[in-house]
This record gives sequence, structure tokens and C-alpha cells, in this order.
Amino acid sequence: MRSLIGLFAVSLLASAPALGANDSLVFKEQDGIRWYDIRQLGVEGQGWTENKSLYDRLPARAEGVVRDAVWNLSRDSAGMCVRFQADPGTLHARWTLTKANLAMPHMAATGVSGVDLYAKDDKGTWRWVSVGRPTAQTNTQKLADGIPAGNREWLLYLPLYNGVTSVEIGVPAGKTVQQAPAYAADHSRPIVFYGTSITHGACASRPGMVHTAILGRRYGRPVINLGFSGNGRMEPEVTALLAELDAAIYVIDCCPNLSGNETAERTRPLVDQLRKTRPDVPIVLVEDRVYTDAWLIASKKARNDGNHAALKKSFDELIAAGTKQLYYVPGTPLLGDDDEGAVDSSHPNDLGFMRQADAFDKVLGPLLK
Repeated sequence: MRSLIGLFAVSLLASAPALGANDSLVFKEQDGIRWYDIRQLGVEGQGWTENKSLYDRLPARAEGVVRDAVWNLSRDSAGMCVRFQADPGTLHARWTLTKANLAMPHMAATGVSGVDLYAKDDKGTWRWVSVGRPTAQTNTQKLADGIPAGNREWLLYLPLYNGVTSVEIGVPAGKTVQQAPAYAADHSRPIVFYGTSITHGACASRPGMVHTAILGRRYGRPVINLGFSGNGRMEPEVTALLAELDAAIYVIDCCPNLSGNETAERTRPLVDQLRKTRPDVPIVLVEDRVYTDAWLIASKKARNDGNHAALKKSFDELIAAGTKQLYYVPGTPLLGDDDEGAVDSSHPNDLGFMRQADAFDKVLGPLLK
């Protein structure tokens, strides 16, 4: 990524009107604001560089290999973010979306199409600052003003259920933006999540509230989000792409899109396929979350019970066969036990995502230590 940054900066020099004396990055200054394209800073959350569009989640060669539904959903920028350093005083964002539909009936526009800003406090903890509220396909917003003097690290998440063609960070003229420090070597390999609409981010109120993002901040590690709404189905074509990634951990959370029979049929082939290429990387299998109304709706409880039994049986068989570095997250704690963790009995709200992050942490945390 660092070598590509230099090439990108050179390509922009002809169109950039100014370059700060102590600034190695190119900016465009307009109406007293310096605009920095985030590609210079190193966009996180992409596993491949040979993409059809700048912010795709799968490589261009995946088109026609994975199902069309998976390919189309991979054009959303879910899980992508950029870290940077600045002492801005005032911080702006400008982003252009690929789709005109900014929201969904059960998910706010801030989550579907917004950007989400965090900053590190004096103790090095990520703290939320502001969300960019989309009103059109191209949005320009002041995210924060009156920021106390001092250089600090910032983090901007991109939209969950929309794609972007460009994203820029703006600071007042005379201020600069710099690349954030690289991750330490033992924190540089990403956690790779493969899953459903829940992994994709439905229905977080803003991009930083998905459990994948929460865990990325908690662990100080990059995350790759390969959630495909309605289409996380343990497919070999997608699994082959996962195996290309040098992951710290693979988290497989596809059961909400599978029946119990499909879970039984597909779990072992997926694990075996990953193991051929990545024999030592931990694989975490995640049970289906429990519908929050399953206590009342018998058909939903039966679906949950059948799916849980199928995944656990597959897990036990794999362990008995000698599969190493295989781990399990039970589904019961994912949304909590008070029925308040979901928007529609299925998709987490922000409370549900925090609970989900805590449940995942019980397994992922010890592995990452």
C-alpha cells in the first residue's frame, strides 16, 4: 500500500494547486479548505488491489465467478475505513455515493450511506466524534469544529450499504493531514469476516457501530468485512477468495442465510477448503443468532434450533477428525436475552451489535493474545 501511495500522489500533482511545505500528500484547496483524497492515506478493509472500482470489496476477476448477487453486494464499501493524523481545528468530509437510495425502511441513512468519525483520546482509546449525514449522492459536511489544538489520530468509516466513488477529508487552509502510523507487525494481519446482512452491517445506525468495526477498534487491527446481505452461503467460490487473504483469523458467520440441512452440507467443505491453503490460521464458526421473537414464534425457534444443532455437529465431527485451530461462537448470547437487541427480530440494532462484539470477543480475544 505504501508504494502505491507515492505513485498515486504523483498522478495527482498536475491537478493539485498547492503542496504544503511539510506535507508529503497532495491536496486541492477550495474556498479555504484543503481536500485530501483518502486513497493517499491507505484505505483499510480491502483485501485486493486489482479492483474494478476503487472501493470494491472483491477483486475484478471475481465478477462472473461468484454469483451476481454476491458481486453486486461487494460493490458496497462495508467495513472500509481510513486512519490519519491531523491537528485540524475543523474537520470536513466530502463523499460521492454510487446509489441514489440513501436509506432502507429498517436502517437509517447514516448507516446505509453515511461516514463515521472517531478520534483517539489522550489515553489512546478510540472515541466517537461525529457522523456524516447523507442528503444526496454527493455530500459535503463539516464533521467537527472547535477541536482543541494537538495532533491526534483519526478514523473515518465509509458507508455500509452504499458504495462510494470518492471520499475526501477537508481541513482549513494552512493545516495538513498525514498518514497514520502503520500497525505493529504483530497486529498487521486482518481479521476476515465472511457472513450475511448482519456482517454487512444491517441495521447499525452508523458505520462504526457494526461489531466488526467495534472489534477492529478494540483490538487495534485491520478488519476485512465480507458480509453479503442475504447471500452469505458458504460458497466455494467465495471461500477460494478468502483463502487468498493472509488473515489473522477467519470468522465464518453464514448460518442466518442457511437452513440446517445446508449448514450440515457446507460447513466441513468450507473448513477443508480453507485448511488446504491456510493450515494454521484459526477458523471461528459462528452459530445463527437467535431471533428475538423466537420465544413466541415456534417456526423461528425450530429454525434456530435446527441450525445450531447442524453447526455444532459439523464442528464436533471436524474436531474428532483432527482439525486444529477451529473454534466456536454460540448463537444464544449474540443479541442478548431480553429481546431488545434487534430492529426486526433478526438484524441487530446498536445494542445488539455491542452485545455481538462482546460475545465474539470471548473467543477472538484469547486467540489474538
